[in-house]
Order: sequence, then structure tokens, then C-alpha cells
Amino acid sequence: MSLQLVGAVMILAAFVLAQSGRVAFGSARYLWPNFIGSSLLVIDATAGNQWGFALLEGAWALYSLLGLVDWARGRPASGQEAA
Repeated sequence: MSLQLVGAVMILAAFVLAQSGRVAFGSARYLWPNFIGSSLLVIDATAGNQWGFALLEGAWALYSLLGLVDWARGRPASGQEAA
């Protein structure tokens, strides 16, 4: 399976799990696959000189990383209410 497909499947799987209520959008179980998947897509896009796609996925990876930092600090991820 290509790097691009692995990244896309990771992001989509996390989204489906969150949409179905099996994981919370601000949880580590949602944010990690998004961070890893989007990072893989950035690598693939950069290798293919697809700069718009790299920018999009880079922003997605950064937002996921910031959410993980908030989660690690015990704060709700951006846009999430405290439980």
C-alpha cells in the first residue's frame, strides 16, 4: 500500500470513528491517527511537488499536533469543552 493511501486511511478511519461516537474528536485516539496520517501525506505531497496539498495537510498535521499538546497538558483540545 502506498504512503498516500496509508495516510488517507488513517485520517478517514479516525473521522469515521469520531462521527460514529466511538472516539471523541479531541481525544488522543482521534488526534494521533490524524497527525500521523496527515504527516505521511505531507511527505508524499512534498516528494511529488504538490505544494497546495502539502500546505493543506501540513495545516492539518499542525492542528492535530496542537491538540495532542493540549491533551498531554490535560486541557481539552481546541474547540472542545472540558468534561
